[in-house]
Amino acid sequence: MIEGENDLMNRVPSRPPLSCRTSPPQGGRAALRVFLAAALFALASPVQAASVSDQFRAWLDADLWPAAKAQGVSRKTFDAAFAGVSPNLKLPDLVMPGEKPKPPKKQHQAEFGSPGNYFAEKTLQPVTSGGRARVGRVSQTLSAVEKRYGVPGEIVLAIWGRESGFGAAKIPYDAFEVLGTKAFMATRKDMFRKEVLAALTILQKGFATRAMMKTSWAGAMGQPQFLPTSFLNHAVDADGDGIRDIWTSTPDTLASIANYLKHYGWVSGRDWGFEVSVPDSVSCALEGPDRGKRISEWASMGITRVSGKPFPAHEAKAEGYLLMPAGRAGPAFIVTPNFYVLKEYNESDLYALFVGHAADRIAGGDRTFSGSWGKVGGMLRSDIAKLQERLEAKGYDVGGADGLPGYKTRRSIGEWQAKNGQAPTCFPSQALVRSLP
Repeated sequence: MIEGENDLMNRVPSRPPLSCRTSPPQGGRAALRVFLAAALFALASPVQAASVSDQFRAWLDADLWPAAKAQGVSRKTFDAAFAGVSPNLKLPDLVMPGEKPKPPKKQHQAEFGSPGNYFAEKTLQPVTSGGRARVGRVSQTLSAVEKRYGVPGEIVLAIWGRESGFGAAKIPYDAFEVLGTKAFMATRKDMFRKEVLAALTILQKGFATRAMMKTSWAGAMGQPQFLPTSFLNHAVDADGDGIRDIWTSTPDTLASIANYLKHYGWVSGRDWGFEVSVPDSVSCALEGPDRGKRISEWASMGITRVSGKPFPAHEAKAEGYLLMPAGRAGPAFIVTPNFYVLKEYNESDLYALFVGHAADRIAGGDRTFSGSWGKVGGMLRSDIAKLQERLEAKGYDVGGADGLPGYKTRRSIGEWQAKNGQAPTCFPSQALVRSLP
């Protein structure tokens, strides 16, 4: 999957329609100029949309069609895919032709917003209760999947529930409208170009009909929410009917999810991670998959499980990694390599943590984290990007100034704070923006 863009439970709202008043506002000539400018913009918008649509059709014929033809797509398939398709300018993360990309001001994706909101019971409960309700119904399939792929059934159920509400979520977008638009004018159009070409291959080879090609706003398909390349690489025919049906077949859906995780290195027999208490003597800047230690070493530094139980013996001997997704303002974890396999499904710490936590609840009953989430995550994405740029200018590796506070950003914040005599929090804040020159 791609970074955080397969979440059907938190849809991106369409842009509100531009409204303009029927009479000028009060306030003299300046107000009149504002009114006239707004009116002219409203009149120009359809023209701009028409121009983009014309450029889109020209791009399809001159650029995308030759690439599709080279990989074996027929003109008949290509024309059927894009018949009546126009660019959808309401999709997020688009760059108008001729403009340069800018980090979005607001955060569209729930996976990169406020951590506490992401783990609200109203979001967790449907996944955990729905997972438990389906354990008995699909037990035979889950047993076969776990035996073949080594992925626990509760992990597969948690992903299925999170991605599509166990197949109940509506998937309303046309695949070629979304993927075509993003391949033409998204901030990551090279990636979406590969996806739209893969979607054409799916259609050409008869793996799905044109009517079946419905996606999320980010182009992800079916109950597992696979991008087209993921479908080609990981989808499985588990029910033996000769079709890799991730749209209506539960066995195919569950096996495909597990196969995806196996292909990305799921380690059979290991957990995903443990909630822990981290003493002040252990720096939050030690976070990250590149700063791993044997779990027994973490324990020797004073890190303990919140349950009071010791780490399992087989885990203590293996490598683990510190995870503090809200810095000192939230729960902390020691995670295993399997946590980072979950991140291959959706490149977000919160997403992987949600899946692991929901799986634990499906298997062992509902319980919340011991640590509480502080009031963090309310900053604009554009403000975080500015903070990252300032840290980069000082030589810190923040993983890119994209406005997303990943582990490299969090630990860079902690390192800068410690160096400048501040108590490390390892999370962006408005106060930090003001204090970091």
